Amino acid sequence: MADVRSDEVRHEELSSDKVEVREELVPIYIMGQRYEVPASLTIQKALEYAGYFLIRGCGCRAGICGACATVYRLPGSHRVEIGLACQTVVVPNMYIAQIPFFPAIKAKYDIEELKPEPNVLAEIYPEIYKCMGCNTCTRSCPMDIPVMEYMSAAIRGDIERCAELSFNCIMCGLCAARCPGEIVQYNVGILARRLTARYLVPKADHLEKMIKLIERGTFDECLDELQRADESTLRELYSNREMEPVEADEFWEPSSRRFLAPLDGAED
Repeated sequence: MADVRSDEVRHEELSSDKVEVREELVPIYIMGQRYEVPASLTIQKALEYAGYFLIRGCGCRAGICGACATVYRLPGSHRVEIGLACQTVVVPNMYIAQIPFFPAIKAKYDIEELKPEPNVLAEIYPEIYKCMGCNTCTRSCPMDIPVMEYMSAAIRGDIERCAELSFNCIMCGLCAARCPGEIVQYNVGILARRLTARYLVPKADHLEKMIKLIERGTFDECLDELQRADESTLRELYSNREMEPVEADEFWEPSSRRFLAPLDGAED
C-alpha cells in the first residue's frame, strides 16, 4: 500500500465575485474509504484532493518514472485493473489501492565480469523458464511494451532483441505483480539493456571526444559563469534560450556556438 497520511477531508466551493464554478463530483473508494472527487482528476490528484499527503507512490507525474503503480476494481467487474495513478482518470465507484513498491528479486552482478553470451540472462534469472506464455505481463504494461515477446527473446538468449523490445520500460513492476510464473520481467530487461550497451553496440566516437573536451576544461568558463549568476540572470537566460525547432533537421545548430563543442572536436 502507498505510505500515506490522511487529513480530514475538506471540500471548498470554487467561486468568484461574478461566476461560481462547480465541477461534478463522483464517488471513489480509496483503500475502502469513500470520498467524492472531481470527475476530471487522475487517481493521483484525486488522492491529494481527498486529503492524502503522498510521501511514496508519486514521482514525475508524467507517466515516466513508474512510481505510482496502482490497482483498482471498477463497479460491476470481477477483474482487477492496473495502471499508473498519474495517467488514469477516476471512474465513479472505483476501488483504489496503490503498490508503489513490489518486492521482486533483484540479482547482484558486476557488468564488467559478465559476458554477452546466450545463457547469461538465464544464469542470473533462471526463473525466466517458468514463463507460461499467458501474455498477462503485456496486458499489464502501461507503456504497451510487448513484455512476453522480450521474455521470449531472453529465453532464446537473444540479448539485443530483449534490450530493444524492453527499451521503453519504466520499471513500474506491474508486469511482475501480475505474473503467475513469478518472474521479474523488468529486471531481466534492464540486464539485457546493460549488456547490450556495454558489449554489443558500437561505442560512440563523439562521446569519447566530448569526454576529452570536458577533461581539458573546454567548458569550465561557461559553467563558472552560470554558477556565479544570480537567480534573475538565470531566469532571463532560461526564458530567452534558443529553442530547437520542432521539425529541425539533423544539422541544425543554435546561432551561437559558445556552448557547443569546437568544430575540430577533440582530436589528438
